[in-house]
Amino acid sequence: MSAQVIRALVLALLTGVAALPVGIFFAEWAGWTIFCAGLGLQMAFHFRNFSRLDRWSQAPVVDSSLEGEGAWDGIFGRLYRHEKDLRQQIAQREEEIARIIAAAQALTDGVVLLDLNNQIVFCNTTAETQLGLMLRTDFGQPIVNLVRRPEFVAYLEAEDFSRPLTLRFDRKEERVLSIHLIPYAGDRRLMQIKDVTQADRLDRMRRDFVANVSHELRTPLTVLAGFLETLQEIELDRDEQQRFLAMMSEQSMRMESIVQDLLTLSSIESAPPPENELVDMANLIDKLRRDAEALSAGRHTIVVESDGRGDLRGAEPELVSAFGNLVANAVRYTPAGGTVRICWQASPQGAEFAVEDTGIGIEAKHIPRLTERFYRVDRGRSRDAGGTGLGLAIVKHSLSRHQAQLEIKSTPGVGSRFAAKFPASRVAGV
Repeated sequence: MSAQVIRALVLALLTGVAALPVGIFFAEWAGWTIFCAGLGLQMAFHFRNFSRLDRWSQAPVVDSSLEGEGAWDGIFGRLYRHEKDLRQQIAQREEEIARIIAAAQALTDGVVLLDLNNQIVFCNTTAETQLGLMLRTDFGQPIVNLVRRPEFVAYLEAEDFSRPLTLRFDRKEERVLSIHLIPYAGDRRLMQIKDVTQADRLDRMRRDFVANVSHELRTPLTVLAGFLETLQEIELDRDEQQRFLAMMSEQSMRMESIVQDLLTLSSIESAPPPENELVDMANLIDKLRRDAEALSAGRHTIVVESDGRGDLRGAEPELVSAFGNLVANAVRYTPAGGTVRICWQASPQGAEFAVEDTGIGIEAKHIPRLTERFYRVDRGRSRDAGGTGLGLAIVKHSLSRHQAQLEIKSTPGVGSRFAAKFPASRVAGV
């Protein structure tokens, strides 16, 4: 029996003991009155504390209002401690949940939590950006109502999540997402979203590179094999032999140029950062002018525009290769009678080397891909001009190693401008 019950019985017994003599020696009603008054006082005491407990239960708080007298003090004390511990546990759980949500928000991958009906329970900001979601308004919405790609809907309905789904978006720019659904907690699903656009682009470039190398080498090899077979099987006069040998020599030189450019590109990519040796731009510009005049053979007007100020810090062979490719392309793709300008300007804010021509120009759709290996706007014309398809790739990698940016502007039928812009840290003598 609890102490509170024993105490209540003792008080009732004491009240009865006090009332009994009054009822025996004075009047029976007086004894009952004293007994009932004693019980009433106990009831009033308990009712007062019960009312306080009732008020507190409607709006529980952890403060001094949860106090009582007598037996109620122990009850209120236990409730106080229980409420305090419960609130601490809740605060701890909320802090843990907040940390988990913060960690999910910090992920570079998108995360979407779905219930058994594929309704959105949670998504991080990365997923909102990737799929165009908004948790505030999309909470509880079926994911298929917001991502309506047929392949995604079929992926969910098939319920075969052993392999991720690849989604390709063709909006302002091509995006490729890899979506992997992971069942958890019985009937819940976690949707992990990875942006694999860059990896997909690199994989495509790798495949294109292998295909282009094979194609570029196959053509001269086919020509060489054909001429060799002809020379072995057919008797030719000396003039025909010389013509065939000259064509074979041309094709072998073309293959040698392709291999040499591939080796150059590979060495640039694997080389350590360029040294900060001082490159004399006046001598370099003069060399580029002479090379352009030799390649043009008098068919173009070669103009140099330079303020004569400033030099560059970097690896001179790489800069010579990059600038030389730009000048050679301008000469190759400018019709006879056109003009090629070699421009150099330097200031404390940076420097710019530019090559302008009045050539055939390039359509805007081709410009973003010009620096890809073996990318050609017009394959036949590029081969006739003697290019290997690697020149601008070499330019891009050489400039990027010198923290420079390649800017291309071109108008078909008007001409092109290729400008290499260097930061102030690469400029000296201004």
